[in-house]
Amino acid sequence: MSSAPGTESPAPSRPEGLSLAPFRGLRYVPERVSGLASVTSPPYDVVVRPDEQLHLETSDPHNVVRLILPQGEDPAARHEQAAARLRRWQSEGVLAADPEPALYVYEQRAEGMLQRGLIGALRLTPKEEGIVLPHEDVMPGPVADRAGLMRATAANLEPLLLAYRGGQAAAETVERTVLQEPLLCTTTEDGIRHRLWALTDPAVITAVREDLARRHALIADGHHRWATYLRLQEEHGGPGPWDRGLVLLVDTERYPLRVRAIHRVLYRLPPERALTVLAASPGFRVREVDGPLPAALDALGAAAATGNAFLLAGDGGFRILTGNGSDPGSPAATALPGGAAHADKPPAWHRLDATVLHNVLLDRVWQVPDSPDHVGYLHDAAAAVAKAEESGGTAVLLHPVSEQVVLELARRGTTMPRKSTSFGPKPATGLVIRSLELD
Repeated sequence: MSSAPGTESPAPSRPEGLSLAPFRGLRYVPERVSGLASVTSPPYDVVVRPDEQLHLETSDPHNVVRLILPQGEDPAARHEQAAARLRRWQSEGVLAADPEPALYVYEQRAEGMLQRGLIGALRLTPKEEGIVLPHEDVMPGPVADRAGLMRATAANLEPLLLAYRGGQAAAETVERTVLQEPLLCTTTEDGIRHRLWALTDPAVITAVREDLARRHALIADGHHRWATYLRLQEEHGGPGPWDRGLVLLVDTERYPLRVRAIHRVLYRLPPERALTVLAASPGFRVREVDGPLPAALDALGAAAATGNAFLLAGDGGFRILTGNGSDPGSPAATALPGGAAHADKPPAWHRLDATVLHNVLLDRVWQVPDSPDHVGYLHDAAAAVAKAEESGGTAVLLHPVSEQVVLELARRGTTMPRKSTSFGPKPATGLVIRSLELD
């Protein structure tokens, strides 16, 4: 197994670590849009409600959500629509390529939050090389959809978020660069101020790339897009532009990421039914807790400090679900019928809340299929509760996993159940696009 993120080794001729290359960024021309904040979007998988997408689409006719989440009768039509729109926006001068290849320094700032990192085209490496470590599983459906979109547009429309540790030259370059005048500066509706700079000096780029060549990284956000990159690389063969993908690299020694939970909504499981089944299932304890939601989430945090815990909602009340005397997420519990396939997983994986939720509660207790018409994934707890109340289903709210647990599992080559974590802040989509036709 290769060394963990942040571990140094001698710089080789072919990098055994991260290989970040400059590219000609495709960016909005400010004079051709109503405002840079009006054409940006959260990542595609964060825009989950139709009203959110409609709000973005109507904020400016050129909002990037029209590229990352195009509308159409079928996938092929949607993807071709996005490709035609991307070509049209370039021909009309709405989007224009920077004159020379660059690495980009990107800053996000809000009250109590500052994040800085480097955007570039990263060499794609398989999981077995241990250079870029995934920590979550992916589903074939979203990968196929993103692959179709990337094929049609020949573009990386939004950067993945990757975490690495250490790197003096890269860090010093970032800190020097933010003292200069940025290429762009805008503040989005969420109050985050975004700034972007271009690094074009060959000597500076070389120093940064040599530094990063001794680093490894963890995929913080964008597992499906990374899997898509790898699929398209295999399809096209090499060498060529499909051997790299657009990423934002953040040094978490200097700018620690926030780790949040991703919640579930069980659309077809009413709270009354969920509670009735639990009452007849050994190994679980349910107790009511007071609201409002922030107070209930505090109670969840306290319960999660001693074992697996979940907050159930959807009928106006809040209930904490925990193990009753024995941890339902223990290796012994997950070794019940249906758990044998996971015997190779370490104890830390068996104790994850997401593991217990999917392998024990969904699969064996509630018997809920993990499919889009049965289970929804929402990053915001209030939105999850509202969706459950609207659908008549049950919201299952989770407590965040620590970054250290994520790293330890990734170093062992163990992926967590999909949608186990939400790292942030996530980069805004639309500030810089990578067109593979420009490489």
